[in-house]
Amino acid sequence: MENLENPYQAPQAELTLSTAEPLLASRGTRLGAALIDGLIMSLTTLPVAFFSGAFEAAKQGLEPTLGQQLLGLVVGLVAFVLINGHFLNQYGQTVGKRVLKIAIIGLQGEKPELAGLIVKRYLIWWLVAYIPLVGALLVLVNYLFIFRGDRRCLHDLTAGTRVVQLPG
Repeated sequence: MENLENPYQAPQAELTLSTAEPLLASRGTRLGAALIDGLIMSLTTLPVAFFSGAFEAAKQGLEPTLGQQLLGLVVGLVAFVLINGHFLNQYGQTVGKRVLKIAIIGLQGEKPELAGLIVKRYLIWWLVAYIPLVGALLVLVNYLFIFRGDRRCLHDLTAGTRVVQLPG
């Protein structure tokens, strides 16, 4: 007769993987979303650059005036919020992130507030880009942080966010 219960046998339990922690979005998907968003923003801001004279100045090798730069910043910010504000507020996504099924979440998994996203994740880094001599370098370093293990760029660190892949 066979004893079905062995007091010395290791306990048996079904192994299940927890899916509570969302998958980080891939670097390629994040790049794709940024390219989509950049294309959309270009379509809205390039006409402003053309009509403000910034294109003509660039053709002559001149720096855009402070007024042209400020106009570009304000129009860019307004256009960004008009285009992406609803999706950022409702889903933590820009248009590009929505198309590629990734989203911005807080470190505890919550949807970040719109004002915090706009200021900490976007506006701060747009202003950094205007710093003479070092702005472009700092923006490059911001994006190179994507190669960290947690794939968080500096704009993710300043906003307390991460970008995750959505299921499905």
